[in-house]
Amino acid sequence: MLKSIENWAANMFDFTIPEIHPTDIIEIAIIAFFIYQLLVWIKNTRAWMLFRGIMIVLVFFFIAAILQMNTILWLGEKLFSAGVIALIVVFQPELRRALEKLGRTNYLQSIFSWNMGKNASKRFEDKTLNDLVKGCFEMGAVKTGALIVMEQDVPLAEYERTGIALDSILSRQLLINIFEKNTPLHDGAVIVRGDRVISATCYLPLSDNLELSKDLGTRHRAAVGISEVTDALTIIVSEETGKVSIAQESRLIRDVSIEGLTEILKHFQQPDFAAKEPKKEKHFLGRRHAHED
Repeated sequence: MLKSIENWAANMFDFTIPEIHPTDIIEIAIIAFFIYQLLVWIKNTRAWMLFRGIMIVLVFFFIAAILQMNTILWLGEKLFSAGVIALIVVFQPELRRALEKLGRTNYLQSIFSWNMGKNASKRFEDKTLNDLVKGCFEMGAVKTGALIVMEQDVPLAEYERTGIALDSILSRQLLINIFEKNTPLHDGAVIVRGDRVISATCYLPLSDNLELSKDLGTRHRAAVGISEVTDALTIIVSEETGKVSIAQESRLIRDVSIEGLTEILKHFQQPDFAAKEPKKEKHFLGRRHAHED
């Protein structure tokens, strides 16, 4: 034991500078980038708590190795292979979203967006943006519930087919008439593609995120649900409180102001929206409010 400690100390202070090539620097940079992205992904998902638990278990096995607890080490070795498969099963939704996000990210466009953005057309016209903002807050003033899904890069055809096809030019009056209470089209979500309302009364997947506040109703859970499986931006008007909220990339921004909604939609209007990060409003998943549907 004493000899092994002496060997460790000798190796510890035996500094040799290895020969470094340009490819080594590139390789280190790539690995560092992927480790950083992995840590950001872990931090923003349920994997963060699991990651902390895994670190505690690893520390426990490290102590067991120092104390030469062979039985515990044998159990850990047998459980490790099954644990990897269990992690993949438990975090299948998060892994799927991460791979989907990786697949739809255009890295070349992100690098050259400063040049390409000047010639790229907008996703929708300014009139559509103004009608969306005015329509949402007019419905909020009279507490008319609404759920508006705006398509980005991931097609929403499978959800579009669950509703009634419209293919109408978006206007403030059209949105108000669709979501008016006791009308045939007021239930479900509206899907918007560009300047047109494609479909109404659409069914959306509900989120099973346990971090969502208990006072949130079906509309808000459906909005978060569609944001978990697509890159769409969803606007929610609460029928209970009249407040306007936004769901995008598994996040819920509650009680958005007129200025805040306008700013977010202006970012979303740009073709390189995925590379931008709009300013966040102050309310997120866990804040307590009056019950909102």
